[in-house]
Amino acid sequence: MAHITSIGAGMFSGLAVAAPALDLTAAQLADLDTYSEFSALFASQIASQGGTPATGAFLDIANVREFPPLGTPPNVVNVPNYGSATSQQIQGQADPSSMELTVNYIPSDWASGTNLGSKLGNGKVQVFRFSLLNAEPTGSGPTKLASAVAGLGTIENSQWFFLGKLEALQVNPQLTDANQATITVTLQSRFFGAFTSPNA
Repeated sequence: MAHITSIGAGMFSGLAVAAPALDLTAAQLADLDTYSEFSALFASQIASQGGTPATGAFLDIANVREFPPLGTPPNVVNVPNYGSATSQQIQGQADPSSMELTVNYIPSDWASGTNLGSKLGNGKVQVFRFSLLNAEPTGSGPTKLASAVAGLGTIENSQWFFLGKLEALQVNPQLTDANQATITVTLQSRFFGAFTSPNA
């Protein structure tokens, strides 16, 4: 397929995190910058409970209620300019950024010892993929959400990749709605993309 070509709601969008058998080294993470390198890490989905990390395995962060804005925010500072009716804009200092997403909380998905639970607060840099989807992929099985022709390539899609750390999960119990949790991810790289699957 190709990038999304029409106006629509990204209601099938998703966030995934790579789950290789062995953590990528700092050198391997630094070398990641092309679609083929990133997509190889997102070839087969595994479950948070009972799934076995392996080469090309990834975990889907499901039940997301709300995504934050994605991308690099403007880093501009307005500076008063004496004698001028307008301020001058200069490039500000880049601060480490973070993102927070709200999920409907299912404790068993994030429990200690599960694949997702073990990534929380472990201080290790992970590879993430955000997929902007206006329709549900038509594939099936562990490759339905894969960055491949038989996965996301079955529909129009746009994908961004970035490095980050799963820092924290804060539970927000609800008495009249689904229990929620806020997941904090600190960004460790710029966003790579937008790419589409397959890469055109």
